[in-house]
Amino acid sequence: MAQINISNLTFAHYGAAENLFDKVSLSLDTDWKLGFIGRNGRGKTTFLRLLMNDFEYSGTISTPVDFDYFPSAAHHPDGITAEVLRKIVDYEDWRLGRELSLLAVAEDVLERPFQTLSGGEKTKVLLAALFLKDNNFLLIDEPTNHLDLEGRMIVGQYLRKKKGFILISHDRAFLDQCIDHVLSINRDGLEVQKGNFSTWQLNRDYRENFEQAQSDKLIKDIKMLGESARRAAGWSERAEKGKFGSGPCDRGFIGHKAAKMMKRSKAVERRREAAVEEKKQLLRSLETNDPLAIPQLRHHTKLLVNMKELSVRYGERVVVKNVDLTIEQGERLAITGPNGCGKSSLLKLAAGEAIACGGLFQLASNLTVSYVPQDTSFLSGGLRAFIRSANLDESLFKAVLHKLGFEKRQFEGDLSTFSGGEKKKVLIAASLCTPAHLYIWDEPLNFIDVISRMQIEKLILDYKPTMLIVEHDQEFLKNIAAKEFMIKL
Repeated sequence: MAQINISNLTFAHYGAAENLFDKVSLSLDTDWKLGFIGRNGRGKTTFLRLLMNDFEYSGTISTPVDFDYFPSAAHHPDGITAEVLRKIVDYEDWRLGRELSLLAVAEDVLERPFQTLSGGEKTKVLLAALFLKDNNFLLIDEPTNHLDLEGRMIVGQYLRKKKGFILISHDRAFLDQCIDHVLSINRDGLEVQKGNFSTWQLNRDYRENFEQAQSDKLIKDIKMLGESARRAAGWSERAEKGKFGSGPCDRGFIGHKAAKMMKRSKAVERRREAAVEEKKQLLRSLETNDPLAIPQLRHHTKLLVNMKELSVRYGERVVVKNVDLTIEQGERLAITGPNGCGKSSLLKLAAGEAIACGGLFQLASNLTVSYVPQDTSFLSGGLRAFIRSANLDESLFKAVLHKLGFEKRQFEGDLSTFSGGEKKKVLIAASLCTPAHLYIWDEPLNFIDVISRMQIEKLILDYKPTMLIVEHDQEFLKNIAAKEFMIKL
C-alpha cells in the first residue's frame, strides 16, 4: 500500500482570471478505487491531466506509480486490433485473453481492424490492455459514453475486481458497482470520502440540509445587520442635527457628543459591513441545487403517438420492425435495448424527421415537440446567436443554465469550444425553455455531471412532462420512466 501525495497544487488555464485549483493538498492510496465526481467545468479531466504532467503547475505531485490515461490514443487505428494493443502494452496472449473474457469480448475481435470496432468494443479492449500494465494507476475518463446498459454492467463488474484507479463517471449505479472511495470537486475545493456514490450522496444530503439551514440564518442575519446599520446611521444623523435646534443649549457639548456618536457609528458600521461580507462569502460557498421550472403545454387529445406493426428502414436495411407502442399525455416512456437496435431511429421519426417506415405511425394533430438529439457537434457560435435562432427567452435560458452549474464566464464562450457536458446542458436548457406537448430526448445525459442529472431528474418528477426518452443511466431510468419499451436485436 503506497501513497500518491499532492501538496499545494495550484493551476489556472492560460488567460483565466482565477485559479482552477488553489493550493490543493491530498493523499490518495494506490489501492483505492476512486470515483471522481463534480459539476461540469470544475476541472475533473484537467486534474487527471495534471497527474499525467500534461500542464505546468505549481506545487508538488509525488507518486510511486505510473499514471495511464483512458481513453488513450490508439496508434495506427487502421491496423489489426492485436497490434494496436501491443503498441500500448507488451502483453502475453493468455493474459489478454483472460481480461477480454472478463469483459465478455470474443477473442476474434483481435483479428479485426481496430477502427471497425464499435465504441463499446474499443472501450473494453483498451481497458483490458491498460490493466495489463505493471505498477500503473489508471485514470479512467468517462468510459460509459459508448456503453449500453448491459455493457455498463459488465465493465462495472470488471472494475470492481481491479484496484488502483480514478474513475470519472456520471452514472450513479455504475459508480456504486465498482468504487470504494469518492473524490469530489466542490465549490470550496477537493474532498475525499470513504464509500461508494450512495454513501457520498447520503452525506451530501445531510450536509445540504445543514447548509440550507445555515443559508437561511445567514440571509436573516444579513438583513438584520443591514437594518441595524440603517438605524445607527439615523441616530447619529439626528444627534448631529440637534446642534442646530432652537433655544439655549451648549452646542459645543452637543457637537462633541454628536461627533463621538458619529465616529462610534462609523466604526460599528464598518464592523457590520465586514460581518455582512463574511456572511455573504459563506453564502457563496454553499453548493445549492436550485429547482427548475418547465413551461409545458397541454394537448386537447389523450393519445399523442401511435405505432402499430411499425418498421423503420435506412435504404434497403430494416433497422427496427414490428413495433407496437403508444404514448399518452402525461406518460414517460423509455425505449431500451442494445446499441444499434434502432432506438434513435424511432425517436427521430417521432420528432418529425423524414424516415422511411412501414406500418401505422400517427402523431396527434398540431403536436409541438421539443427534441434533444444525441449529437452535439453542430453547435457553434455564441450563445446569443443560438438563443435568437431557437427563439428562446434569454433570461430564462441563462437562468436554467446557471442552475445547471454554468458560471458567468461560460456565457461568453463559443459553443464549439464547450465540453461535451456543456453542449448537452445547452440543448437540455433550450428544450426546458421550449413549451411543448412532448419532450423527446436521445441520450440527453451523456457527459452531464451527476449533480445536474439529479437536478434534471427532480424537475421531471416535479413537473411530469410527457416524454419519450433513450438513456443508459440505469438509476435515472428507474426513477423517471413510468413505462419501458425494449427493442431486441
